[in-house]
Amino acid sequence: MLHAMPNLPSGTVTFLFSDIEGSTALLKRLGNDRYAELLGQHRRMVREAFAAHEGEEIDTQGDAFFYSFARARQAVAAAVEVQRAHAGAAWPDEATVQVRIGLHTGEPAVGDEGYTGLDVVRAARIAAVGHGGQILLSDATRALVGEELPDGVALRSLGEQRLKDIDRPEPLHELTISGLVEPDGPMSTDVGVPPTTSAPYLPPGVTDALRHVPGWMRSAATPWVSAAADGARETIEARVLAEIKQAFEDDARGDRGPEPPQPPGSASIADEIARLRELRDAGALSEEQYARAVDKVVGGA
Repeated sequence: MLHAMPNLPSGTVTFLFSDIEGSTALLKRLGNDRYAELLGQHRRMVREAFAAHEGEEIDTQGDAFFYSFARARQAVAAAVEVQRAHAGAAWPDEATVQVRIGLHTGEPAVGDEGYTGLDVVRAARIAAVGHGGQILLSDATRALVGEELPDGVALRSLGEQRLKDIDRPEPLHELTISGLVEPDGPMSTDVGVPPTTSAPYLPPGVTDALRHVPGWMRSAATPWVSAAADGARETIEARVLAEIKQAFEDDARGDRGPEPPQPPGSASIADEIARLRELRDAGALSEEQYARAVDKVVGGA
């Protein structure tokens, strides 16, 4: 939902994007009513914290928020407050709610419809590569914040990371908050394998999602594992999307080969769409590819 924006901060602005990691899994576990209760609590906490630090709400969709701040330090303080509040909150059915947050500072253009420009995209992409519980900063935001961090907060460099639709790798930094459990593993679009293991890294949820998709799509996605292990220069996401796109094209030409036999009643249309949705939420399918795949499932029924 896009909000009216009469007095947007202009000039040098810090953008903040946030969302709940694994929101689809939470919805499945809790059901509609309990998840709605959780979502309402999440929204209140985010809005109270960001408003207290003079944040301007630009947009919200479901559990995701887009805010702007006139000062980078205000944005950082707001992000830290949100993480602490979520970590200490009592959630419906003792659920664990983890928020990922990305910040970037730039000088965007401001028009009648709000902010435009690559700085908005960069901030969104930074948030997208994080894990729940992380606060990720661009180099520009880190430079403006300097050493003036909230009490109990420190900065850690993550080195250069590739972001979707951004040509060059970006230096990213993470805020670590004393007393909170640090997220496990590398960021969700890490280029190679984690420095602490020799096994190929798969983003959370992708392994399980691939286990249930049609055989031809699973075969198309398989090469990304070896690509990651070999330290391929493309991101994992770019590789798997390219492979799945090729599989779609082969399928349209009738080149996909015979489909392995499926046990009777193994998958309904609803089941297949649910599995495709898991792939999309895990980052293995774009919105466009998800829509095309659903069309295939429905059309072939």
